[in-house]
Amino acid sequence: MIYMDNAATSMRKPKEVTSAVTRAMTSIGNAGRGVNDASLEAAREIYETRSLLARLFGVKDPKQIAFTSNSTMSLNMAIKGLLVPGDHVITTIQEHNSVLRPLYELEALGVSLSIVGADEKGKTTVDDIKKAIRHNTKYIITTHASNLTGNALPVAEIGDLARENGLIYIVDASQSAGVLPLDVEAMKIDVLCFTGHKSLYGPQGTGGIYVSEQLKMRPLVVGGTGVQTFRHEQPPEMPTHLEAGTLNGHGIAGLKAGVTFVLERGVEAIRERELALAQIFRKGIADLPGIQLYGDFEEELRCPIVSFNVGDYDSGEVGDELLQEYGIITRTGGHCAPLLHEHFGTESRGMIRFSFSHFNTEEEVEKAITAIKKITLE
Repeated sequence: MIYMDNAATSMRKPKEVTSAVTRAMTSIGNAGRGVNDASLEAAREIYETRSLLARLFGVKDPKQIAFTSNSTMSLNMAIKGLLVPGDHVITTIQEHNSVLRPLYELEALGVSLSIVGADEKGKTTVDDIKKAIRHNTKYIITTHASNLTGNALPVAEIGDLARENGLIYIVDASQSAGVLPLDVEAMKIDVLCFTGHKSLYGPQGTGGIYVSEQLKMRPLVVGGTGVQTFRHEQPPEMPTHLEAGTLNGHGIAGLKAGVTFVLERGVEAIRERELALAQIFRKGIADLPGIQLYGDFEEELRCPIVSFNVGDYDSGEVGDELLQEYGIITRTGGHCAPLLHEHFGTESRGMIRFSFSHFNTEEEVEKAITAIKKITLE
């Protein structure tokens, strides 16, 4: 089996991740629910993971990072915890449904929504976003990188634009965390939403949200916290304010090992390796008959994603042949990115997406190129 669906989830993890999860399942208790050794050990694991994530994302105070189950939960927290009827929010056609669907839900309740387009390569510019600002604009929400094309948005420039206009900037880092440089202070990001199971190499069911100290967010879920038991409201202090219920301590222990792996090797080194594999693949198929590529591959700062179609074939048909005949796992279809598909005119047949990991090899890439060559000849 050749696994090239890392934009959906990284399947091959560092061995330290599985070891950490196994160890945690036999040694940690419930963090914040007692002063016994097992509970304290859980609290240490969780705090150390927060600290590592803060280092990775340029966060000054680790307490401003709360753990969630994935980016979707983090984005719902941010969108539903900040926006109110009458607000105007700007987003883009690059977005995943985890951004779009909560916004559509709030739009029906009175939030005003502007969706900024893209050029022929699927790129959205700062000027595009600037033109959408109104007198009642409160928020800008963008992905850091498209899960469909791999194109990166100019997040630092958008952050400057937001700060100059007194707007709150929310960033979806689902694809970029662990691949692209992220510094919430330098990039003027007010809220950062991320998942643990992709390029942070953590287990599924892990993720988180960074919230600037200047923001007060309504919690999406309230309940037990282990502290301030007799208070009627959710405790206001971060991260407890956004962490009701027992955390996924076992998963967070695995996430800690994954983030450690990323920090030790360096985000830049990981990206260079993954992009090198992506470029070998892209160049190997680009001139084949019927191949149509999507995205801007001239940009250095992008995610290791190559999406394409073969002639007029449905992407699912090609994906099935890749799996059944060649043992190659990819992603086909709509990728939860409906607006970008409409932009490219591929809403009916979708796209074939190859996404590469630190654990893929050049040999696997060459086998994938050979498979695509055979399919196009057919």
